Amino acid sequence: DRVRPEGLVSFGLGGPEIGVPRPQFKPYFDRARAAGLHSVPHAGETTGPQTVWDALTVLGAERIGHGTSSAQDPRLLAHLAEHRIALEVCPTSNIATRAVRTLDEHPLKQFADAGVLVTINSDDPPMFGTDLNKEYAIASRLLGLDERGLAALAKNAVEASFLDAAGKERISSEIDAYTEAWLAG
Repeated sequence: DRVRPEGLVSFGLGGPEIGVPRPQFKPYFDRARAAGLHSVPHAGETTGPQTVWDALTVLGAERIGHGTSSAQDPRLLAHLAEHRIALEVCPTSNIATRAVRTLDEHPLKQFADAGVLVTINSDDPPMFGTDLNKEYAIASRLLGLDERGLAALAKNAVEASFLDAAGKERISSEIDAYTEAWLAG
């Protein structure tokens, strides 16, 4: 098999979930992982929690795109929290795809309360008419966050990244410094 292109760090899976079981993609994820890529499939946005379990157990997922249905399975939430497997949460997209009926019904708070590592994402900004700032504003409202809470949420994305430890520390320190400077004035 070929060596992965320089700069490529992960292998994902998006698109429709209903009628598209994750296990059929196992050979491709196996090859990608063997080439040193991280596994980051979408799962459980428009299907149930079993799709997330399949992404974890069959595709070796290290992060899950969306994962909204994870809220239906307390054992899954505990597993995600224990293993620090991030859910890439995209509230506006989840409404547009009808994975969630309303923002107030979004499971983001349930994820956070369960100790799941969540990151805030914009999914496909032009398609869903959003951007990362709007998604953070939504998350702030849903979670009742102040500026320090928003900074902690941003640092979740750093933790969930595949950056080396020194890079993660540098970016986390920049977030802390920016937050303190902004609060000071």
